[in-house]
Amino acid sequence: MASLFEPFDLNGTRLNNRIVMAPMTRSRAPDDIPNEMGALYYRQRASAGLIISEGTPISRQGQGYLYNPGIFGPDQIAGWAKATRAVHERGGVFFAQIWHVGRVSHTSIQIAGQPPVGPSEQQGGMAFGYNEAGTPDMLAASQPRRLETAEVREIVRDFAQAAVNAREAGFDGVEVHGANGYLFEQFLNPHVNDRDDAYGGSRENRCRLLLEAVDEASKMIGAHRVGVRLSPFGTLFDMPEYDDNGETYLYLAREFDKRGLAYVHLHDQGGQGMPPMPREYLRRFREVYHGNLLLAGNLDQAEAQTLVDEGTIDLPVFGRLYTSNPDLVERMQNGWPLADFDPNTFYGGDARGYVDFPTYAEEQARKAREQAIQAKS
Repeated sequence: MASLFEPFDLNGTRLNNRIVMAPMTRSRAPDDIPNEMGALYYRQRASAGLIISEGTPISRQGQGYLYNPGIFGPDQIAGWAKATRAVHERGGVFFAQIWHVGRVSHTSIQIAGQPPVGPSEQQGGMAFGYNEAGTPDMLAASQPRRLETAEVREIVRDFAQAAVNAREAGFDGVEVHGANGYLFEQFLNPHVNDRDDAYGGSRENRCRLLLEAVDEASKMIGAHRVGVRLSPFGTLFDMPEYDDNGETYLYLAREFDKRGLAYVHLHDQGGQGMPPMPREYLRRFREVYHGNLLLAGNLDQAEAQTLVDEGTIDLPVFGRLYTSNPDLVERMQNGWPLADFDPNTFYGGDARGYVDFPTYAEEQARKAREQAIQAKS
């Protein structure tokens, strides 16, 4: 049996263990620039075998949330460098999730109030922008504008540049965000993508944009440093179900199997109240894709170990548990209790619920001090 706590070779990058911290939007970056508090947040969690950063937009056009640190400006690259140094100082490995939200944005956070863009003019999803009173708020995404074919190719170049920027910032690699109702999934879905150019219509055409972005990023930094995230059967942000879904992702699995990527990361949205990805489908994907396979989606330690033992996945990914347990690896390895997460502090705000959760050792030391004080009184 392969222990979750043994080192792992991620296509040439050594991980200290198999536990992966999921990408999680936290909306804590003023002016969309990574800061010292963000660096502390990632440093606290650097005992993970692999950390995947919160989604970092490749451009202002690709942004759908306020206070979301980007990777397209020099100040953002410098800000992320603080976080990568912090993680590396503790021996961790850090990939940047590079991201374009497509239609899931709002005019209030686009340049000059422009509409968001997508494969079509079909509207859907929620964004975190400014309401009519100028106050940050969750809002229905604005009506998108259909991308011209030449603009689609520009986005491919933006992803390639984002990969270069991420390496400049010190990241060990990048994860192309192809999941959860954002740009690439909008192109994959035939009910959202009604295009008649090279990026619409057939399964191959609908997959073209994602494959081109992965290929261009790979050319710039090496395929062994590029991962991709997918969410088969996902319906987040008003993504309609479609009959070809399973086969579309198996086509992508075959294509990615040819490319020597760092990994493919599947997200099961069942833990978020959406239709779950059947475990039988996960095994079908594994039969087609032979590279490193990651799975996120409400896993616990026992199921994670079982899936690794079966060879169904290589690395389990944990999200919400990492918000409240910076030492999740140590807690799992030693059987220590897990701290409850606080959904009220997931998005936005200050240090509370972000960098103030103690490790188990810190918690025990605090209790010992309190007991000592009580004994003296």
